[in-house]
Amino acid sequence: MIFEFLKQRRRKKIRSKPFPESHLKILEGQFPLYQKLPADAQTRLRDLVQVFLAEKNFEGCRGFELSEEVPVLIAAQACLLLIGNPDREYSKLKSILVYPRSYAAASEQISEGGIVTVSNHEVLGQSWEQGLVSLSWESTKHGAANMHDGRNVVIHEFAHQLDQEDGVANGLPVLRSRCRYAAWKSVLSEEYERLQDRVEKGRKAIMDAYGATHPAEFFAVASECFFEKSKQLKHHRPELYRELQIFYGQDPVEYHD
Repeated sequence: MIFEFLKQRRRKKIRSKPFPESHLKILEGQFPLYQKLPADAQTRLRDLVQVFLAEKNFEGCRGFELSEEVPVLIAAQACLLLIGNPDREYSKLKSILVYPRSYAAASEQISEGGIVTVSNHEVLGQSWEQGLVSLSWESTKHGAANMHDGRNVVIHEFAHQLDQEDGVANGLPVLRSRCRYAAWKSVLSEEYERLQDRVEKGRKAIMDAYGATHPAEFFAVASECFFEKSKQLKHHRPELYRELQIFYGQDPVEYHD
């Protein structure tokens, strides 16, 4: 109890400080969605960004130097997911690793016979339950500038962080109330299977085919579409849009009018 009180008091002090003018110029110049947000959402986002920057650690990898715009643009896109729910936060997140561009990451595959194969592949970002996110700066900057293509590595990886808050990446994050779980499971399971079917048949879909690989990836990809292809998702997949709208406490169609 005392720790929560001290945390909230510390955050109140952080939010009471003026938002740096240089940070605001970065948001207005490199994150066009910011200026489309309602005034109260802009205020909420600035407050969240200030707390995020104060509490999270940023590290440049492979010689990448962190200019001022790097943590600000990452924080703004990550905190976009939080502005509709004051009780939601990246509670386990400690550090963000930033690479200049895509980077090689190792993955393991286990055959039916139990043989483990390790391979390297290029990735744009990753999220771990242990409180770590890694991102490609090249993709991060592109995602901030283009909020209409349904591809945003920061939204994707931080949706994973929300999903992983209960310790499991399974496409079932902690919801606002127990009564929400039945509808969430029903709608997202049906939509996940629908996407798998379309991908298998080679048919076009609103969401990226990567969302058909695992329920956790479906939630992350659906979150990208929710914020970036809002009108299409709401029109074609209204039940999915509604579940995400309740979860994120936002109706991003308003941001794209």
